[in-house]
Amino acid sequence: MPISEESSRWVEAEFGRSIVPTLVRYIEIPNQSPAFDPDWRQAGHMDRAVSLLTGWAREALPEGATLEVVRLGERTPVIFIDVPATGGSPGDTVLLYGHLDKQPEMSGWREGLGPWQPVLEGDKLYGRGGADDGYAIFASLTALAALRRDGLPHARAVVLIEACEESGSYDLPAYIAHLAPRIGEPSLVVCLDSGCANYDQLWSTTSLRGIVVGTLEVSLLSEGVHSGDASGVVASSFRVVRTLLERLEDADTGRIKLEGLHTPIPAERVEQARCAAEVLRDEVWRKFPLNPGVQPLLADSTELILNRTWRAALAVTGAEGLPALANAGNVMRPLTRLKLSLRVPPRLDATRAAALLKAVLEQDPPYGAKVSFDGGAGSSGWDAPPLAPWLAAALDSASQRHFGKSAMYLGEGGSIPFMGMLGEKFPNAQFCITGVLGPGSNAHGPNEFLHLPTARKLTLCVADVLAAHAAQASI
Repeated sequence: MPISEESSRWVEAEFGRSIVPTLVRYIEIPNQSPAFDPDWRQAGHMDRAVSLLTGWAREALPEGATLEVVRLGERTPVIFIDVPATGGSPGDTVLLYGHLDKQPEMSGWREGLGPWQPVLEGDKLYGRGGADDGYAIFASLTALAALRRDGLPHARAVVLIEACEESGSYDLPAYIAHLAPRIGEPSLVVCLDSGCANYDQLWSTTSLRGIVVGTLEVSLLSEGVHSGDASGVVASSFRVVRTLLERLEDADTGRIKLEGLHTPIPAERVEQARCAAEVLRDEVWRKFPLNPGVQPLLADSTELILNRTWRAALAVTGAEGLPALANAGNVMRPLTRLKLSLRVPPRLDATRAAALLKAVLEQDPPYGAKVSFDGGAGSSGWDAPPLAPWLAAALDSASQRHFGKSAMYLGEGGSIPFMGMLGEKFPNAQFCITGVLGPGSNAHGPNEFLHLPTARKLTLCVADVLAAHAAQASI
């Protein structure tokens, strides 16, 4: 049984009364993830964000629930909330996940907006972190509260909010191990850190790409020299970088050349991409802020979706060794450094991908250049297990009721390290991976926003899914 219309109206009122005002205060806090703020402990911003969200949560806790901020040594904190069951199978658990750390500022915010400057314009709340992923704790507890209001049963629920996701969740395995006896064995995992391809229906994420990030450095000189003297005699570090990247990526098409970075795409995922392409059509690429006249890599929307979700792709996300234009003299620079971000397919082991990338870039350096690729082990992607019939029915029913259209299924091009971790630890669990990062929301970039109607509707959908979970478990 879904939640009542009265409780649906209550959820909408709660967003206006307490959730949005608290999110406004949360956006103001520059609690960047540790990868971007190594001095996060001294800065205190993460503790401020934890204090704000737990302050709201303590007021919203269902009867009998407990909340603890867990801290292991010098690691980032975790918010752990335990909500006792009102129904379902004895001993069953649902795990609801989100994170509260944020990406850095990024330049390019339009006038009047900024990363730590919350602005409410119509249905959009602008600012860093509201959609990625500050709203998660609010949606999780509000969905449970709506069920309690209607007297609808739900299984025991554990809400886990981490503070290291944007850094690759490197602190999370220690917390999962530490909290394992308290978490139990979830039969359903609800993750609210994903995206939606439009704001018209409920989208469920079926897969996530992995990622390998590292710094490529090429050096041929011990110091800069006059370009008129050295050019034509010594190769430029930038040209050597271009040569090395060509080993990895076809510059004309963007296709990754290394067969070891490709995996077969399951037929079910190809069909889901085709169905999504029929709904989205050109919105697959028009959602991006393309300059006038810019076209996508391909005209086929299905292939674009598969490119984004199941194929490896390279992005250069940073550079060093290149002076600003105003300071660029006629000098052959001693070195070039590039930050490489390689997305890898869901079923590919990221550790193997990182080792392959390092080997290919460093072997046989042109002209004997000094070449190094400094990258970690990478973070593997995730492919969802087959969807249980009850969950498929619950997702579609919830989407029809709260959005007015059928639920849709789609892979995501980004990474949520927690999902791969949980998939391995709880192989029998079902996964409901969803989120509010839709067209234009621009997570990690300038002008990021939370689409408030979608956040409200998604909260209602989560409530209905939790009710369906308890109902099927008691049969």
